[in-house]
This record gives sequence, C-alpha cells and structure tokens, in this order.
Amino acid sequence: MFEQGITILGLGPGAPEMLTLQAWRHLQSIPEIYLRTRAHPVVAGFPSTLQVHSFDEVYEQSNNFSEVYRTIVERVLEEAQRNGTVTYAVPGHPFVAEATVPEIVRRARELHIPVRVIEGVSFLEPVFTALEIDPFPRAVLVDALELGALHVPNFPTDVPALIAQIYSRQIASEVKLTLNAFYPDEFRVRLVHAAGTPQQKVEDLALYEIDRSPHIGLLTALYLPPLDEATSMEAFLEIVAHLRAPDGCPWDREQTLQSLGPMLLEETYEVLEALDQEHVENLQEELGDVLLLISMLSQIASEEGYFAFPQVVQGIHRKIVRRHPHVFGDVDLKDSRGVLRNWEKLKEAERKENGTAEQKGILDGVSKALPSLVRAQEYQSRAAHVGFDWSDIQGVREKVMEEWEELRQANSPEEIEKEVGDLLFAVVNLSRWYKVDAETALRKANERFMARFKHIEQEARVMGKPLADLTMDEMENLWQQAKRRGK
Repeated sequence: MFEQGITILGLGPGAPEMLTLQAWRHLQSIPEIYLRTRAHPVVAGFPSTLQVHSFDEVYEQSNNFSEVYRTIVERVLEEAQRNGTVTYAVPGHPFVAEATVPEIVRRARELHIPVRVIEGVSFLEPVFTALEIDPFPRAVLVDALELGALHVPNFPTDVPALIAQIYSRQIASEVKLTLNAFYPDEFRVRLVHAAGTPQQKVEDLALYEIDRSPHIGLLTALYLPPLDEATSMEAFLEIVAHLRAPDGCPWDREQTLQSLGPMLLEETYEVLEALDQEHVENLQEELGDVLLLISMLSQIASEEGYFAFPQVVQGIHRKIVRRHPHVFGDVDLKDSRGVLRNWEKLKEAERKENGTAEQKGILDGVSKALPSLVRAQEYQSRAAHVGFDWSDIQGVREKVMEEWEELRQANSPEEIEKEVGDLLFAVVNLSRWYKVDAETALRKANERFMARFKHIEQEARVMGKPLADLTMDEMENLWQQAKRRGK
C-alpha cells in the first residue's frame, strides 16, 4: 500500500545493498516512481513491475541548475495534485546536498499536501569511511558549485572541509582557483570517487593536481584538511576574547574603547611606514597589529552591549554592496569618475534616509582627527566628486603661484599664518591632481631628510668634529653626497 500525498525517498550513496529496508519495501508497494536522475546504480535493481520516470531531460533542456530545480519541484507538486500521490526519489539522503527536497516540502505544506520522507544513507557516511576519519566536531560541508563561483573560500581555514559535487574537471578547476586564494598549490588534499560503491577510489594528491584526475565523476568529493592552526578569524576572535576574560591578561582587561584609540592610530602609521619601505614582512606583521586592535575594540563594544564583531562585518558588507551597484547590481558606470559621482549620490540618499541630509553636508563625514594634509585632500576629493573642481591642472598651478604671491605680500603674523595655510591647501590640491597622496609624499620627504641628515652626523663623527662646528658649505657638500647616494 502507498499513502496519499508525496513520498520522498532516499536511494542511498550508490551500492544496492545500502538501500534501506524501508525504502525497498516502499519500492515494492508502488506502481510508479519519479527520479531526479536515472544516473544511480540502484535503479537497475528496481522491481520489474515498477514504472520509472526521470527528470533527466529537464537537465538537458535547462540553462542552469536553479531552473532545473524549479521545474522538478513544480512537476512533483503537479503530479501529487493530479493523482493524489507521487513518490519522488533522489540519490543519497533526501535532506543532504539535495536542493529540490526542502522546497518541495515547503511548497507542499503551503498546499496542505501530506509529505512522507523515507530516509537513505547519504554520501557522507561512505566518504568518511573511505577517508577513515571522524568529521566530528568541526568539519564543514561545502558545495563545489557555490565555492567555484567565489573569489575566496567561504569557510574557516583551520577546520577540515568536505567539498561535494565535484562532478567534472571544470568544476574541480574552478574550486582549485578559489582555494588558491588561501591554500598553496602543494597543499595535500584527497579526492574521493564513488564512495560506497565497488568503484570507490581515494587519491592523495597536491591541490594543483585535482583537475587532472581521470577519475572525476558524478560521485566525486574533495577532502580538504585544515590549513593550519590559528589561521581563521574565528580562532583569532577567541584569542582576543580570552585576553579579556577573567582568566585573561590584566593589561588587556584594563583597556577601554578610549585607551585603544591612540594605539590604533600609531599602528596605522606603522602600516604606512611598511608600505613606504615596501617591506612585505613588516607589512604582514603591522596589519596583524591593526587587526588585533580592531578585534579588541569590537570585543570591548560587545562586552558593553553596543555591538559584536558580526555586526561590524555585516555593516561594512551591506555598505560595500549598496555603494557598488555597478558591481553587485545593474548600474552601468564607465570609469572611476562616474563611480565617485555615483558614490556621493548614494551617500546623499543615505543621509536623507537617515534624516541627516539637512544637518550634514558631504564634508561632514570627514573625521577632524585626521592629519591636516589628509583632511585637506579628502575635502578636495569630496568636493570634486560633485563637480566643484578645476577644469584642468593649469588652473591648479596658477592657484599655487597666486597663494605664494599673497604670502610674499603678507605683513602681519596673522596674515602670514593664513597665507601659509592657503598655500599648503593649494599644494595639496596640486598633489591630488598629480594623483599623489599628499600625506604619503610628505612622510617620504621626512624620511629622506632624516636619512640625509644622519649621513651628515655620521660624517661629522668620522671627521672628529662636533656637528655644530661644521660650516654651512661642509654641511651642504655632505647633504649633496647623501642625496647622490640615495639616488
């Protein structure tokens, strides 16, 4: 006997002996069955009286999997409504890596159609048996199709991952490219083919080799061991939380949102210094220091009930997506100038939505804590985004000379201070037009000055003279010597 409504049946991972007794009894009791695909070894052993239909032609006629799954769901529901009953069978377990079943169950509930699920062994059990490992407690399950469409892996790198549905070399190649963002080419991985069938095979190979395997097929999965300990953001956040815990570090527990502010500024300048020196190892370390402070600030905010780290990530995630409709939407922008103009329009719309448009202008969002050169350049850039700018660089050059002349004619200390400020502001604008960051340019000039002056000090010691006893000509000669060495 078969029941009214929809029966969803799991066919197991492949080997006929892994079909459950409940599933086999149901197959013997029904006149017909609908399969998501005939490409399953168990199908050949179905009762001879069973009429078999499949949705394989839907795969051939559709352009993408989403369309395939929608069509299958609709047809299963239609069959249930027309005949009062239908059995729909899928490979493995109905709720493991099976997109159609959850949607059928959801839609059937809305339509008041009874649903019965006959479970099956999923592909997971034979895969982990083949690997001889226990996935508990931290392994993650990843869809190869989704992973291959990304630019970076979407799971923590310090946990093992099982990547399913690597059914072709092309999918394997796409997965490999995504994983290469974090995992090196030589990283050792394992491909599991046809787990739970007589054709089962496990390959141990380097990551770069996975798309070269001749054994890839419909039942292929990739096992990815952990990259290393302490390589995920989640693990790092646990370290930071531990520092702040009662059994953590007394110094870290004393820190506040306010006390960490100056440290964040200092560490940010150390990142800039590493960038100026093009010192990659230092840059990696300094970025870690900044990340520590960002994580610590988020942890303290969480403890005080303001927000937690996920809200920080979610906020910037949504802002980036919202402000890049030309990347994540259908807005067509041809160049960076168009992007910046649209950026300001979006921020103006946000201000209106938040009820702050009348109180705040486009310059109000620039932090007054920024160094003056940085703030000047940001003011000029934001004004330029809405069209308040010179038409060409000649006008900028003339403005610099105009401000220089006004400085020359200034008499009082107040006038001199004002004109020096105007001249500096004009020079920052000139820097912007040359696509040079004014703060970086001045910082590098400071470094050059320090290096050259140290050369003068060193040569004075070699000469056995106090620095103050050198004549201006001697200092100038040593300065030029240092300048030539620098070049």
